[in-house]
Amino acid sequence: MTGSHHSPATADGLAVIEAVLPSLPLSPGVYRMLDAKGEALYVGKARSIRKRVTSYTQVARLPERLRRMVFETRSLEIVTTGSEAEALLLEANLIKRLRPRFNIVLRDDKSYPWLMLSEDHPYPQIAKHRGERRKGAAYYGPFASVWAVNQTITALQRVFLLRSCRDTVFDSRTRPCLLFQIKRCSAPCVGRISRDDYAALVGDAKQFLSGGTPSIQKRLAAEMEQAAEHLEFERAAALRDRIRGLTHVQGKDRVNLDGVGDADVVALHQAAGQSCVQVFFFRGGRNNGNRPYFLSHAKHDQPAEEVMGTFLAQLYDDLPPPPLVLLSHDPPEAPLIAEALSLKAGRRVELHRPQRGEKKEAVEHAATNAREALERRLAEGTAQTKLLDGVASLFGLAAPPERIEVYDNSHIQGANPYGVMVAAGPSGFLKQAYRKFSIKTAPGNDDLAMMREVFERRFGRALREDPGRESGAWPDLVLIDGGAGQLSAAQAVMAELGVEDVPLVAVAKGPDRDAGREWFHTAGREAFQLPPRDPVLYYLQRLRDEAHRFAISAHRAGRSKALTRSELDDIPGVGAAIKRRLLNHFGSARGVRQAGLSDLEACPGIGPAAARRIHEHFHPGAMVAPRGGKG
Repeated sequence: MTGSHHSPATADGLAVIEAVLPSLPLSPGVYRMLDAKGEALYVGKARSIRKRVTSYTQVARLPERLRRMVFETRSLEIVTTGSEAEALLLEANLIKRLRPRFNIVLRDDKSYPWLMLSEDHPYPQIAKHRGERRKGAAYYGPFASVWAVNQTITALQRVFLLRSCRDTVFDSRTRPCLLFQIKRCSAPCVGRISRDDYAALVGDAKQFLSGGTPSIQKRLAAEMEQAAEHLEFERAAALRDRIRGLTHVQGKDRVNLDGVGDADVVALHQAAGQSCVQVFFFRGGRNNGNRPYFLSHAKHDQPAEEVMGTFLAQLYDDLPPPPLVLLSHDPPEAPLIAEALSLKAGRRVELHRPQRGEKKEAVEHAATNAREALERRLAEGTAQTKLLDGVASLFGLAAPPERIEVYDNSHIQGANPYGVMVAAGPSGFLKQAYRKFSIKTAPGNDDLAMMREVFERRFGRALREDPGRESGAWPDLVLIDGGAGQLSAAQAVMAELGVEDVPLVAVAKGPDRDAGREWFHTAGREAFQLPPRDPVLYYLQRLRDEAHRFAISAHRAGRSKALTRSELDDIPGVGAAIKRRLLNHFGSARGVRQAGLSDLEACPGIGPAAARRIHEHFHPGAMVAPRGGKG
């Protein structure tokens, strides 16, 4: 069941909560505290929604973070669930999707790479994979990084000689590729191995990926000795190389868990009001790499145990949980989290904080990695703070900027013009805030008109949607790739909109476009340059270069889209399949346009009705005799 409970926007948050309490159910579920704009402030789960929400009326007992959340609440939404475990899973999903300001949020937009072994081909292929899974393939992972999955693919090539080429490449080969020469492929593409022998290699690879390395190594050793006894020295040498490859795979990891098949090691470290969680992925007894996670909104008033519980629920929102999760801290609701993860996995999932042995050593090693990663981040943050202080001093800002926006344009002789905006702040580039503007009214070869259009759209919308500047999406400084002309164009637009308090700076390239000799143009000041080795100059160059990179990628994407579009796209009822048949038969859209009705009807896969529709589109009003008649 879902429900929404509103109160007048003038009431404070406590009054809102007290007003809706009688109508809230006692059943388990998820509640959302919303602000005046309807955006989520906080998402929580409860065994009893009414009892849990009632606790927010005891304001004096709440930490400062939740007091502010209550004060800003203007409405409340609920979703009931069948159990508290189901509520926990839904809560984690909503937190990751909505990113409420008062929740601990795992900000990890990268999908996990997997290893894919195709099963719908006589000679299966190994490859790395991201995104949705397809039928006809087996998947192994996850891996912490592309580097980790590439290492495993290299091992599979060295030990099991499996192909990694695409099917189209496989089908077109007439002689072995370089991988065969360096003994990393068995060259099934040209028949250097039988289908049965290749299938045996695939079976060994699956056993390896499932944790069967020792038994494979023993069998290969026995085969090598047998080959040597029969004086098959070339085969014995090949088997020796494969055994060495297996030994290399087993010995390269700094952390191993003998006797543990699938498990994750999760360790947390807190410092300076920030939290970092390091996760090591073990699958089939192998270390699939590790990855640090930095949590947003995790402040020093939240203990490590609470942060760990929230993190686990969000980590496994889009990741299948393994049977065993080893932890550095026990979450307050560990049994409930284990129940929820078991529900998601369809089998038992155990959460365990080891007290001795190699499992404890693995957790301690992960905790050391978490501490080192957080120390590096804090050091980088200190350096970033100094740079932003320098930017504020350079341009006379009242405080270091929390948000810098950089604007650039891209086109080729006026074609496919785009304007872009990138954003940066104390934590680095804010890629979720990047925007691109397909130029609609300004001539593509008029850079000043393009800049005016971009600023009108960007700041006109900001004034409509956030006139009070409460969202944090208004810039403290705007950089423009260009000179005095671009600066004047932007200033004119901002003056028309009535936005007079956003500092504008144009960054013009130096003579011969030399980096390091840029000129800075800003209001009320002569254009100036910075010393070539100034750290603030390097930082501003980096911002400008990122905008330039994003502008070029936006332009290329738009150009590619334009190139793939043709006049066939405007014909009603002509989809991708018919378009492909027409282009394959006639060679071009022009050929289709010039074709007669009989020619169109002769095209494979084009029926009489479609042929008439296409012909009528290009020749409206043309008199065409019915088939078999006289014209």
